[in-house]
Amino acid sequence: MNRPDVPFEKISADRKYIIDYYIEMLTRIGEHKVADLISRTVQGLHTEETSFTAEKTIQSLSIYFQLMTLVEENAAVQYRRKLEDAGLMTNIRGSWAEAFDIWRKEGLSEDEMLEAIAQTHITPVLTAHPTEAKRITVIEIHRELYLLLVQRENTSYSQIEQQAIRENILHLLERWWRTGEIYLEKPDIRDERANVMHYLQKVFPAVLKNSDGQLKSAWIASGLQREKIRHPNVFPRISFGSWVGGDRDGHPFVTPAITQETLMLHRQAALSLQREELLVLIKKLSVSGMTTPTPELLAEGIRQRAENLGEAGQRALRRNPHEPWRQFVGLMLARLERSIAEDFSHPEAYYSSANVLEADLQLLRAVMLQEGLEGLAEDLLFPVERSVACFGFHLARVDIRQNSAYHDKAMTQILQVIGEKDTDFGNWREAKRVDYLNQCLEKVAFTPDPSVSYGPEADHVLECLRAVGQHIDRYGEAGIGSFIISMTRSLSDLLLQYFFMQASGLLHTGIRVVPLLETIEDLQQGPAILDAFLKHPVTRARAGNMDRQQEIMLGYSDSNKDGGTIASKWSLHQAEIALTDIGRNNNTDIYFFHGTGGTISRGGGKYHRFIESMPEHTINGNIKITVQGESVAQLFGNPMTAQYNLNALSSGVARHLIRSNQQGKPEKYPVEAMAFLSQKSLEHYRQLIETPGFIHFYSTATCIDVLEQSKIGSRPARRTGTRSLQDLRAIPWVFSWNLSRIALTGWYGLGQALKTLKEERPADYLQLKQAAKDWPFFRFLMIQTETNLILAHPEMMQHYAALVEDEEERSVFMNKLLTDFQHGFNLIEALFDEPAPIRRNSQYDNLKWRNTALFTLHHLHINYLKQWRSMGEDQAAEKELLLNQLLRLTNALSSGLKNTG
Repeated sequence: MNRPDVPFEKISADRKYIIDYYIEMLTRIGEHKVADLISRTVQGLHTEETSFTAEKTIQSLSIYFQLMTLVEENAAVQYRRKLEDAGLMTNIRGSWAEAFDIWRKEGLSEDEMLEAIAQTHITPVLTAHPTEAKRITVIEIHRELYLLLVQRENTSYSQIEQQAIRENILHLLERWWRTGEIYLEKPDIRDERANVMHYLQKVFPAVLKNSDGQLKSAWIASGLQREKIRHPNVFPRISFGSWVGGDRDGHPFVTPAITQETLMLHRQAALSLQREELLVLIKKLSVSGMTTPTPELLAEGIRQRAENLGEAGQRALRRNPHEPWRQFVGLMLARLERSIAEDFSHPEAYYSSANVLEADLQLLRAVMLQEGLEGLAEDLLFPVERSVACFGFHLARVDIRQNSAYHDKAMTQILQVIGEKDTDFGNWREAKRVDYLNQCLEKVAFTPDPSVSYGPEADHVLECLRAVGQHIDRYGEAGIGSFIISMTRSLSDLLLQYFFMQASGLLHTGIRVVPLLETIEDLQQGPAILDAFLKHPVTRARAGNMDRQQEIMLGYSDSNKDGGTIASKWSLHQAEIALTDIGRNNNTDIYFFHGTGGTISRGGGKYHRFIESMPEHTINGNIKITVQGESVAQLFGNPMTAQYNLNALSSGVARHLIRSNQQGKPEKYPVEAMAFLSQKSLEHYRQLIETPGFIHFYSTATCIDVLEQSKIGSRPARRTGTRSLQDLRAIPWVFSWNLSRIALTGWYGLGQALKTLKEERPADYLQLKQAAKDWPFFRFLMIQTETNLILAHPEMMQHYAALVEDEEERSVFMNKLLTDFQHGFNLIEALFDEPAPIRRNSQYDNLKWRNTALFTLHHLHINYLKQWRSMGEDQAAEKELLLNQLLRLTNALSSGLKNTG
């Protein structure tokens, strides 16, 4: 069979269809001028000035962009369905079908495949960062519209039904038009938490079921034995994490009370979810005791549980007479209700943990299989088992993150209160810090008094750990993720967390202390830090509680800001190899927590390509990965897209595990050539950011000053408020460059580095040219970098640079940028021996439909920036109104450019 073509004609037709409806809706409600603007935009006619309000321009084009994205998502889903219908499931990149096809061709047995799948463990971790401004209301409208678009694809509907769908689309578009697009007030933690809870409660439970179904279908369609894919234990382990309510790095509003409240909300939501799953099970498990004899094991289980539950147990029995299977589930429900009500008076009458509930489900499964009810177990019991295994009684694990410098301040305050002579802990030499902490850890040297204030930072750290300890004492550790130390620079940063844990009675738990290696220097120092940490007596003593596994978080943001995209990605790649080796030498399995963002410069990209680019033996079946800001909605807002992405992540990890386990000579790649390219890129990038006047150029040519006033995230844009590159958070750093169409964080440095490599080391250049075909890491890096080069726009760069009044300063930086841009573009094309518009036709097509509208908004953005910056202190009210318009523009441009932060 021929592979179906990428559906460009369909995408174009669908774009025209939805935009025609958009124009019709605007015309119906009397917005004729806005309708004309959208019509001109579709025709590619630039509109810098309009005769109606700028607010309507922004709103109308923002919705236009989002409609484009919905159409593109729908087309991708339909394309995958088209491949399935054509019997070409194996051609779907990142799918389980592709994995099964590859494994069969490699001669793997079914048991080897299942073992790899079962050993796979993925943990998407949702975070709130200031690049997602859309309200949940708007995200829900997206979902409704997508479902209507799917209905429209159904050819079985009559003309009358199709007309009803058409009217529903028009009404929904009007509701969208009349709904506020973004937060007009700065959201607080609870707003962001509500957004995350929406996905954890409403989206992921359904996506989990669909993903499991897709895996099962792909297995069977691949001709593999159906009976082997029935048990939940052979499916990948999927769990979720969250930073909202636990991430306190530079976030003063994440208090201990917020963390405690978040943990409880997660628990209540998870218990409610499991209750709903059991209600569905009891409704459908209608096996009659009159026609099917009651197995002795089931009868004994019913008797014991009814006795433990007392009157509640008897009510459960009376509710379903002659239906023992329902009676058993009814007793489980009664026991779960006691857990929800926090009635812990009788240990056998409530579920102390999800593990105990899982044991009851396992008993039920054993009896069903014993009685030949395999089909009912697969259909009815399986989804309950998977829900409990995935979400437990905690919904998602909350990571607790804090900055190492903050911990230093806390320790200084404690030293002052307990009467130490030298209290400036942050300035102690590393040897002194380690020696002092070792002495403290050998004995319980510090027991905090809850009635004593040790200082603001110290109190915050200790109260947070006290809240975590209280939650663990009552409910167990399941809801707690890791203690993550941002900006880990040395062993003492990790031992200091041990000190705080010892003081709070948490050192005996299985909570991991996790270094977050962020800058290029820290990535290079990481292996030595990890080796010392794993050899430390406390780490060795705790190893059994943590299954001899060590989590390490890798930062994609600060390393990029620190050294540019090429040096950052290479440093991360090398660090993964070195850190994994250190773990192996210390009899410890290393797994990585990838702190990626939505943009390519912050590690974004398609999951299957991301995992393929990882070095061999560095995933080991286990991966955590952040899903930040607007990426949450983009990756998981659409149910079918969410299913695809979850499967791409899990199948990618399973494939990586198989590849690592296969014997054979390791691939030899041109590492020296890549190291040279990285070093030259780093040098060129550092020359740029160290050029006198760079911060002024950046602050003027981008809208970073607007983002610092942003109302689209609860976190400050800077860690301490200092106006410096070092203190600026990497997310607004990337966001601001992208909004100006300069996007240098995703490409600057590569052009000059490739040029130097080709001129000075032509043999190495030819090695990398070959590597662009067969080295997944390098190929992925070049594709990602080229994507950013295509997104950047030289003409628009010049318009934003014109905000810099000093012509000499402007000329210095623009010459650097444009020269490297052109070198990068030309030399990547040379690497692949084919022009970008041919290879990247999908991206060019997407931009073709967006650029006219983007140009309109860019010009408005620049004009507003000029006006806003020129206003004096006596124009506070007018300046606030203009700021709101700038924030709406930020949201609209972000929708048009898609991944911006």
